[in-house]
Amino acid sequence: MRQKKEQNRMIRAHKIRLHPTAEQAVYFAKAAGTARFVWNWALAEWNQQYEAGEKPTAYKLKKQFNEIRREQFPWTWEVTKNASDQPFLELGRAFAAFFEGHAHRPRFKSKKRSRPSFYLANDQFELGDHRIWVPKLGWVNMAEKVRFVGKITGARITKTADWWFVSIQVEMPDPISVKRPAAIGIDVGLNRLATLSTGEEVENQAFLKTALKKLRQANKRLHRRKPGSKNREKARRQVARLHYRITSLRDDVLHKLTTGLANCYGIIGIEDLNLKGLLKNRTLARSFSDAALGKLLSLLTTKVEQRGGQVIKVDRFFASSKTCHGCGWKWEDMQLSDRVFLCQNAHCAYYQFSQERDRNAALNILGEALRLIGLIDQVVSGTGSDEDGNLAVDLT
Repeated sequence: MRQKKEQNRMIRAHKIRLHPTAEQAVYFAKAAGTARFVWNWALAEWNQQYEAGEKPTAYKLKKQFNEIRREQFPWTWEVTKNASDQPFLELGRAFAAFFEGHAHRPRFKSKKRSRPSFYLANDQFELGDHRIWVPKLGWVNMAEKVRFVGKITGARITKTADWWFVSIQVEMPDPISVKRPAAIGIDVGLNRLATLSTGEEVENQAFLKTALKKLRQANKRLHRRKPGSKNREKARRQVARLHYRITSLRDDVLHKLTTGLANCYGIIGIEDLNLKGLLKNRTLARSFSDAALGKLLSLLTTKVEQRGGQVIKVDRFFASSKTCHGCGWKWEDMQLSDRVFLCQNAHCAYYQFSQERDRNAALNILGEALRLIGLIDQVVSGTGSDEDGNLAVDLT
């Protein structure tokens, strides 16, 4: 009897910018508005029935909506049926997650604050070379073709600032993991986004700080415009474009950094920061948000695990900056302004040797990460480093 081995599969999304005509952009706006209206209608009915002691479900609400749809909401037929069908399924999943304690209670979607979007099932669209076919609309130009090969499971069209995007979900087998024996430690911060134990440094570009003057001027212009006027809408779109540009520049740096690390290293040690606590610091909250350290850790973890590696999170209370990576001597009264580490242990190979503070911290994080997974017995030792200060650990 033959047994088929089930291969692990994952779903990846490819987000592509669309180039719709003016008429196609109007269709997208109608479809997104229909999806938002159906969600709000279903949520209101759900709350009303639940308060009345009934047990609403997504299927019952969808059936109820279809009974009155042609008479009361005939305009919903002008766009793809997914725009009015999918919100019921999404609302059902949202309430399921809420009752299980995994999410907040579903909320109504605002026309001004929510992001316009609608879903397309895999049998409701077709893909061509640099184009996508949408029901009741036709072919829409895409900036590039899908670069993933696999089974198409669905797509979602969204609007960010002035541009429309399609995110195409593709089911594909997990990549074959390649053993990468190299290990590295990373110290993240605000002066430098990341300092590697190899000595490499990645500067914090601070895109929000750079564009803050333009952003303030645009926001000031927005709030001086009359509510509901065309000039206010123009000002709002300018603010949205600025925010989108800042996000895109930041994401580009984070993706390039994390992809490079995931491709080269199998074990990555990084500090487990209390990001929520850091954002409560009124002085540094904007800088921490601008650096996006949480997204850096999330992207790094996902990409490393996809390639068969592992990210080891070192405890946030581990004194990586105050400890000498060569002997373990601790500089107890070290201040934030001290950017150079000087070991005071006369028996250490780095006695009175000027070490860059963040590099020393990265080496300590690497040593602690290796200790946590049992590859070395202690964090630091006098003979555990090579001439350049790197931990000499054989991972083969």
